[in-house]
Formats: sequence, structure tokens, C-alpha cells
Amino acid sequence: MSLTLMYITNNPTIALIAEKNGVERIWIDLETLGKEERQKNLHSVKSHHTLQDVEAIAKVLKKSECMVRINPWHKMSYLEIEDVLSAGAKRIMLPMWKTVEEVDAFLNAVDNRAKTTLLLETKEAVKCIDQVLENELIDEIHIGLNDLHLSYGLTFMFELLSNGIVETLCKKFKIKKILYGFGGIAKIGEGMIPAEKIIMEHYRLGSTRAILSRSFCNTDEIKEIEKVQEIFETNIQKLRNFELLLPNIPFKEFLENKLYLVQCVDEIVKGIKEKQDYVFCDKKSN
Repeated sequence: MSLTLMYITNNPTIALIAEKNGVERIWIDLETLGKEERQKNLHSVKSHHTLQDVEAIAKVLKKSECMVRINPWHKMSYLEIEDVLSAGAKRIMLPMWKTVEEVDAFLNAVDNRAKTTLLLETKEAVKCIDQVLENELIDEIHIGLNDLHLSYGLTFMFELLSNGIVETLCKKFKIKKILYGFGGIAKIGEGMIPAEKIIMEHYRLGSTRAILSRSFCNTDEIKEIEKVQEIFETNIQKLRNFELLLPNIPFKEFLENKLYLVQCVDEIVKGIKEKQDYVFCDKKSN
């Protein structure tokens, strides 16, 4: 297994560093409608990318795909799609959809002129997913853990792994032979839940797509290009090396890893509810 990796940036230099080190998608984020209100209490990425950023990134990429997240479906979506296509987008992502009609309208508007990704991040989307999956134009689906856990009123985004929602969705996608992924991953050995534990769950569930989280390389804080290069070169290699081990791991270890995740999520949720500022699972467990 080798995860298709995505990284959000509007900096052409950093985009090329990510591309050089095997990140398959460079993500320009044009979503603004409603995002600030939804995620106001989360330490999440709220970008200020522009259409000009799409043009700049699309021009420099040689191998990686220029992916653009547009706004949730609204009356100006047709124009947005035309604009990002003209700017050079090779893949367009639709966030926050809630109905079959929104998905159908989006896929018809793109009309196979670019690849598409449905970002599933509302409980309404989960409710209508069986009908959505009947659309043969779907390229792939990504489960957005941040907004989806908010939609369900959960405390911690990885509760969606421990409570079975992600697993149920993945089974549906697999039956329809639609490519899928979920959430983001940190560096190997880091994260509230160690990244390797999350990667094992990707492998168990058949997920082949993941976002490199902001903590993987936070360029808002790390300004030296040489340091950014070092982080990508070192940590993408660690990630890929870990992936090479996965086919040889007995299946029972993946089941044990799932139990570890459930226990870990319970521990973190308990800590959050008790208002502990920082709660991390014991990385020596399991």
C-alpha cells in the first residue's frame, strides 16, 4: 500500500519541495463560505488562497496534481468551477455537500473536464450516501474528519474511527469500487494518536488517500526553506518506509491496533471533557 498524499499550500517553492518528495497532490483551498463559523473553536487550517494561487501552482507543477477545493454548492458554483478550470485545476473538490442533488449538479458542472473529489463532512451526506454512490461519475470520496465530527456533535475527530462511522462508509465505497480516503496524518511517531497507528487503520480499511496535516510541516511557523526541505525529505521517507512494512504484518495486529485506537480515543475524549489542555496517547502502547 502507498497512500496518495495531499498537502495544502499556495507557495510555489514549497509546492515544488512537496512534489519532489513524493506528495502527489498540491491543494489550493478556496473554501470560505461558512468555514470560519463552523470551525471557530478549532485549531484548524483556514486558508486565504486565491484564484491567482491556482494559476501559480498549476504552472510550476510537473508531476503532482493541482487540486482545488471550491466553496460548498451555492448559486455561484458554476462560475467557480469555470474559473478554477481556466486557472489550471486538475482536480476539484466539493466540500460540505448534503444532498444527492448537490453532488449531481457538481459532477455535471465539471463534466469530466477535471478529476473530482467529494469531501464527505456532514451527517446529511452520510444519510444519503447510498443514493449518492449510484452516480457513476464519482472519481473518489474523502471523509473530512474535522467537520464531520462537528456535524455529529462529537468531541474529537477520531471518534469517527472508534465509533464505526468511517468503517461503515469505507465498506460502502469499497463495494462500489470507488477510491477513498479519510482525515490527515502527522509525522511518524507524532500526533495525539501516533501517526503510524492511523496509517495502520488506513491500511485495514482499504483507504488510499490522506492529507498531510498542518503539524507535519507548519509553514506558518517554519519560514526557512532549507528546514522545510529537510522536514519533507526526512519524514516522507519515514512514512514510506513504514508503509513497506504493512503487507507483512499479521491481520490480527491490525485488529489489535483498532482496539488500541478505541481505547486511545476514549482516553483523549475523557481528557478533553475534563479540560486538560494536552492529551496524548502513550506511544509505547500496543
